[in-house]
Amino acid sequence: MAKVGITETILRDAHQSLIATRMTTEEMLPAISLLDKVGYHSLEAWGGATFDACLRFLNEDPWERLRKIRKEAKNTKLQMLFRGQNILGYRHYADDVVEYFVQKSIANGIDIIRIFDALNDVRNLQTAISATKKEGGHVQAAISYTISPVHNNEFFVKLAKEYENCGADSICIKDMAGLLTPYNAYELVKAIKSEVKVPLQLHTHYTSGVASMTYLKAIEAGVDVVDCALSPLAMGTSQPPTEPLVATLKDTKYDTGIDLDLLTEISEIFKPLREKYLASGLLNPKVLGVDINTLKYQVPGGMLSNLVSQLKQQGKEDKLDEVLEEVPRVREDLGYPPLVTPTSQIVGTQAVLNVITGERYKMVTKETKGIVKGEYGRTPVPIKDDFRKKIIGDEEPITCRPADLIEPELSKLRNEIKEYIEQDEDVLSYALFEQVATKFFENRRAAKYKIEPEMVDMENMTHPV
Repeated sequence: MAKVGITETILRDAHQSLIATRMTTEEMLPAISLLDKVGYHSLEAWGGATFDACLRFLNEDPWERLRKIRKEAKNTKLQMLFRGQNILGYRHYADDVVEYFVQKSIANGIDIIRIFDALNDVRNLQTAISATKKEGGHVQAAISYTISPVHNNEFFVKLAKEYENCGADSICIKDMAGLLTPYNAYELVKAIKSEVKVPLQLHTHYTSGVASMTYLKAIEAGVDVVDCALSPLAMGTSQPPTEPLVATLKDTKYDTGIDLDLLTEISEIFKPLREKYLASGLLNPKVLGVDINTLKYQVPGGMLSNLVSQLKQQGKEDKLDEVLEEVPRVREDLGYPPLVTPTSQIVGTQAVLNVITGERYKMVTKETKGIVKGEYGRTPVPIKDDFRKKIIGDEEPITCRPADLIEPELSKLRNEIKEYIEQDEDVLSYALFEQVATKFFENRRAAKYKIEPEMVDMENMTHPV
């Protein structure tokens, strides 16, 4: 067994999970040259919700963030999270947009692209995988881990083999809800490692409180790399802390070779940020606790708080237990999708509607109809014909890869924002987040020409003469 590799998530998933992705590039930069000296397997620094948050909340160009991080991280591989055909957005995009996004991500500094699909539909990963291979990047195909009557080790081993056959350079078990318990992790890692030759990585969250133990058993079973976060932004809904795992493995056959003193030095940079986020209320102490209901209901922590919020708005908080009992029934009706964005929101909202209206599927959301129709891809279990007819009537379900029905988009998108384009990548920012990106472009132009904000009509701005 070679030493265990660690992917550090403090620049992406850690602050996405704990403070809604609000860490700024300027807050990251003082630590990056030190992070680069650690000897991590990779730094997860981009993708996921960081792109949206940069534009929407921080008035930052996500592409410029990537370039700045790359400049400081000269030796360590940079990694991003990529939602398959959804890229970093919330719908399926045309293949030309996916391919161009991959090309520009790698050109700006990304080495490893972790690609996943909410339904584990391999077809929704194929364009991103091919594009990454073409650009010379490392494809890490991720399994969205979940629990259901059909999701067992045999299911996940088969999926891992499919990913390997599609060209994956490594496989990740992506346990987004913190459902993977230690002994199950041992068995799953053993099973995948016995069938798949490429390296295996494990990603989980501390939500249910078992994650560090899960990592230890996975390491004993032969996992190659695990995702951790430095302690100031670890635990709770984030990842297990880096330092204790490094200390635990020291002087064993799994020794990471990482210097604990260096990790401590870097953590000191992030500690004041943690205090700042706590004081501002951005870091809610509630998300730092253990929620064992995650295992009881198999509902991710974020989804549980969302259900409570929806019920509160309706004055129906007393219905939470009924909703939690309804969630697995809705999930069964919809073909047992893993509960990850966007399927967790779709299943949760439909369960709330079923309970508060007093009649199952009396009201059906557009997104529920989308899953039933096949707009998101193939569900793990085929949806029953009688249920499909009840939800979408005589509409023809989509049986092909959904993106096959989307015409090329790049030229049209480029034409729509030609007045704003300052870099090639701008068309991609616009493709993913049209309104948010347009507002960012307007602010950028105002700042560039030193126009006072009150002089700018953001609704009808044209080029300065």
